[in-house]
Amino acid sequence: MEAPWLRFYEPGVPRSLEIPDLTVPDLLEAAARSGGSRPALRFFVHPRLPSSRMSYGELREATLRFAAALRGLGVRKGDRVAVMLPNCPQFVVAFYGALRAGAVLVHTNPLYVSREMREQFEDAEAETVVLLSQFLPRLREIENATRVRRTIVVDLADCLPLLARLVARLAERRRGERVGVPREPGVFSFRRLLAEHPPEPARIDAAPSDLALLQYTGGTTGTPKAAMLTHRNLVANTLQVAAWFAEAQHGREVVLAAIPFFHVYGMTTCLLFGIHKGAQIVMLPRPRPVDHVLALLEKCRVTFFPGVPTLYSAVNNHPRAGEFDLRSVRFCISGAAPLPREVAQIFESLTGGKLVEGYGLTEASPVTHCNPLFGLRKPGSIGVPLPETEARIVDLETRETLPPGAEGELAIRGPQVMLGYWRRPEETALAIRDGWLHTGDVARMDEDGYFYVVDRKKDMINASGFKVLPREVEEVLYSHPKVREVAVAGLPDPYRGETVKAYVALKEGEKATEDELRDFCRRHLAAFKVPTRIEFRQELPKSVVGKILRRALVEEERARLASGERPS
Repeated sequence: MEAPWLRFYEPGVPRSLEIPDLTVPDLLEAAARSGGSRPALRFFVHPRLPSSRMSYGELREATLRFAAALRGLGVRKGDRVAVMLPNCPQFVVAFYGALRAGAVLVHTNPLYVSREMREQFEDAEAETVVLLSQFLPRLREIENATRVRRTIVVDLADCLPLLARLVARLAERRRGERVGVPREPGVFSFRRLLAEHPPEPARIDAAPSDLALLQYTGGTTGTPKAAMLTHRNLVANTLQVAAWFAEAQHGREVVLAAIPFFHVYGMTTCLLFGIHKGAQIVMLPRPRPVDHVLALLEKCRVTFFPGVPTLYSAVNNHPRAGEFDLRSVRFCISGAAPLPREVAQIFESLTGGKLVEGYGLTEASPVTHCNPLFGLRKPGSIGVPLPETEARIVDLETRETLPPGAEGELAIRGPQVMLGYWRRPEETALAIRDGWLHTGDVARMDEDGYFYVVDRKKDMINASGFKVLPREVEEVLYSHPKVREVAVAGLPDPYRGETVKAYVALKEGEKATEDELRDFCRRHLAAFKVPTRIEFRQELPKSVVGKILRRALVEEERARLASGERPS
């Protein structure tokens, strides 16, 4: 029986897709062959300062030099290389160079403190780390407790034009940050390594089936663990995303990388997709303030802008958004969190482009579903599976496949699904069964094959025996004209077991009361779903990609209760 969603594929989107036997560096090789002089990377520390530029030919040569440097330092096939960098040209060079040398990348969040670095480096058994000079003090605190033998230090200013470099140096000094690379055993300058190692012949010490990346995730248990993603996984998902965005033109797109490459979503939709399409990738080390994002959208005539709902909402709510010409934006994919329909509608009216909700998870490289750009888009839906992706809804207990309309756990099968969790066979066995990845998300599929994520299994609220899904309450509150951001969580309650609490950030200049928002909820929700408590905040805690951290709010509340404070 044919999958019901296939009839909603747009013209140009293939119903099936052959995944070639390629490695990730092969994608860069192909892009450089098709246009070596074409611009590949453009890097800004500030929209008003000159940017650095790198062509595809220059990028390829730099990756050859870095691969040769790693081999010269003793890095061998399968060795883990941790990269702890923001979006910058050196990240891209290290990424492709390490994979070309046959190493396994370990993406490390630059915001990590020493303890988090130690835990990740120990678990991955990383012996080589590439990081900014500002992060060296953190590494110094823990390096004796790890296997790190080689530290390659990046000076972000090295890739900047003179004026931007001077401004960066002044800013570093004002912040009291360490600048430059210390001359110590085991410490190497990224810039000097590239200068000292000529590009070797274009040999790639990896095979499509080889492990390429350890991508750490909290997963369904909250315990950090690494998804093992192969070259084939990453290539497959890149080609799946490219097939879905059939309108993207090779060599003519401009991608704004406002979400970090070290996050799997930014890596695939910005970096891998951009390189595969021969696009120009525009980078900022930090996409804040939002003025900078707006300025680059206009200045660089960005056409493809992957992001998260909070980023699009920030663009929509910026007081000067209407002053920027954003009409170059043609298509955007929103991921990492549910996309409120009001956010999509306002953003599309500002830009004239299409903003569609997609879905993915680290364990699937990450994209598995997306709404059509120009075809049928269903509000609240994550869309349909990408080419070569199977999806079904299974019973939460029996794992039996459920019919359309029934709610259960979303399970996925396809070439983008991970090998398993790094050195965690028991958790791998729980997550992958008979080739199907069980996502931990409660979802349903309609008769047309469109999928709807209802919520995370672990986030479901049990209030007096009634099940409450936080996303449903959030959607109602997002539709209130005064609400900018919202998160809903279940908190311990001596009478109900759990009670519904909403954390709300209002739009600039707006005022509201708890009673006002509760009355609004009562008009749209059953009584047991209405928040018993509402807390107003200026900002909600977010991950590095801008996803609202519901779990952080719950942990904060529990710590408050444990200390004897009354619930707010």
